[in-house]
Amino acid sequence: CRAMLWSRSGIAMSEENLIRMANQIAAFFQPYPEEEAVAGVADHIARFWEPRMRAQFLALVDGGAEGLDLLALRAAESLRSSAG
Repeated sequence: CRAMLWSRSGIAMSEENLIRMANQIAAFFQPYPEEEAVAGVADHIARFWEPRMRAQFLALVDGGAEGLDLLALRAAESLRSSAG
């Protein structure tokens, strides 16, 4: 059974959907300079993702998160460093 996650609207989301969403955000910021892109992805996730979504995202990164864009991975590092 795959872990489920709850969105702001109370709809359960799969890990695959969370990775897809993170990759879509990363794709939007791809044309920006790298550091600005990483900051943009991290800022979007921090502002618009519900805390449980962010926690699940970081747990996915810890577990390897196969298929996750490099900008999203770097954004996870940024989120961790700013949360501590």
